[in-house]
Amino acid sequence: MIKTVIIDDHPIVIDGLKNLFSSSPEIALIGSYKKGYEALEALPHLHAEVVLLDINLPDVNGISLCAEISKQFPQIKIIALSLHNEHAVIRSMLQQGAVGYVIKNAPGNEILEAIRVVASNQQYLCTATKIAMENAEEAHITIPLITRREKEVLHLIGKGLTTQQVADQLFISPHTVESHRKKLMEKFEVNNIISVIKLATDYRLL
Repeated sequence: MIKTVIIDDHPIVIDGLKNLFSSSPEIALIGSYKKGYEALEALPHLHAEVVLLDINLPDVNGISLCAEISKQFPQIKIIALSLHNEHAVIRSMLQQGAVGYVIKNAPGNEILEAIRVVASNQQYLCTATKIAMENAEEAHITIPLITRREKEVLHLIGKGLTTQQVADQLFISPHTVESHRKKLMEKFEVNNIISVIKLATDYRLL
């Protein structure tokens, strides 16, 4: 049986996948987690073969978590499970270690097939994802990886807070805020924080 873990914060999605797996005797659901760091702590004890990973999680960016899981558990096959079908998002997940990508509204048989395919050490892209990749006009775009703290800083700046206000709210120094600001501009390859906010919003990092 293919030991599978779900990381998704939507109960409806989890319940739907549980029902789907119950009809597939070769797939065993051995854990489901609503938070990324919770799953990361559990994985060493689960011996999972496949992880279905949502990109939007309440505590960590799914792209960053994908990279961390790939680093710590290279034997685990990761399938991105997302509402996003933008080429930049798909490309970034694949670059960070995912070997499969399935849109959440894909037919159940595609999700089951994705698990079977990646478990046999092959890549799987659902039909909608393949079309998005084929139609992509900006194949060079890669979404930068940002830390949780950088995301917090960027979110507060986007709300209009000053450097001092951000520092006060996060209990860090203004110098540290400025360092995060500079690092974010470097990661997004722009020269102002407004452009960072726009790109981060476009990439659904905020």
